[in-house]
Amino acid sequence: MRAGVLSENRIIEFLNGNFINIWVSNVELERTPRKQAYMVQRRKEISNTFDKTHPLAKAIMEGWQEHSPVDCLVISPEFDVMGKLPFNDFFGDCTRRGITEEEGYLTFLNDSLDAKFPGFGEDTSEPLLTGSNVVLNGEQPEQEVLHILRAPKYGDQDYNVITIDTTAFKNGGTLLIDIRMGSAKSGGSFDLFDGEAELPTKGIPTDAVASVWDIPSGQSGIIRYQFDKGKTLKLGATGTWFSGKGNINAFQAKISVVPAKKNEK
Repeated sequence: MRAGVLSENRIIEFLNGNFINIWVSNVELERTPRKQAYMVQRRKEISNTFDKTHPLAKAIMEGWQEHSPVDCLVISPEFDVMGKLPFNDFFGDCTRRGITEEEGYLTFLNDSLDAKFPGFGEDTSEPLLTGSNVVLNGEQPEQEVLHILRAPKYGDQDYNVITIDTTAFKNGGTLLIDIRMGSAKSGGSFDLFDGEAELPTKGIPTDAVASVWDIPSGQSGIIRYQFDKGKTLKLGATGTWFSGKGNINAFQAKISVVPAKKNEK
């Protein structure tokens, strides 16, 4: 790394301008049985070893590839892995694609920032980091999800769907969906539908029960929806019509219910 891509000034400037750069030893994270045995002894002598329960440590371990001596990971401020690059595969991939190592590494970094999730496989149309089914109840009235969306052409809808189950709230309540867009190019529009509704593929979603449209990149928006009785809903997320077809962004949604009191009508 130091003698290769990290010897390029343009890459160093890009890293310093867009990331907080750290490294963690495979020994500290006990990546192999031999390293685990070593760390057991080391902890007897040194108390301030790396905390494997820390969210950053868990994210690093999530992004590991087996038998890879070095992995480059892009991790969001929420400790979600946005891109992973095992260096055993990196150099051969650059050769096959006919590009320099510097070009390949910059592509990996930019794809991570653009929420293309490099290293996760070709299909990024499904959520890669959290599930698309949210179940809320009295014990867990709030849940956060990280998802992605794509911008369709003007006039079309191309929803990624999160199902929200509020059936546990028999007396109804208020559903709050607090949305924060990632920093990639596409803005986001979000429409909430009844669970049995068929989501449109074109035009304005007139059947939506609540919406928030055109949230710019890096900005936030909120949906509030009051319901009389618990039910299943669908949240459709899509890029805005003016973001350029095919552009991708990530979004984080904090989904919660404020239950109605029993005597409320």
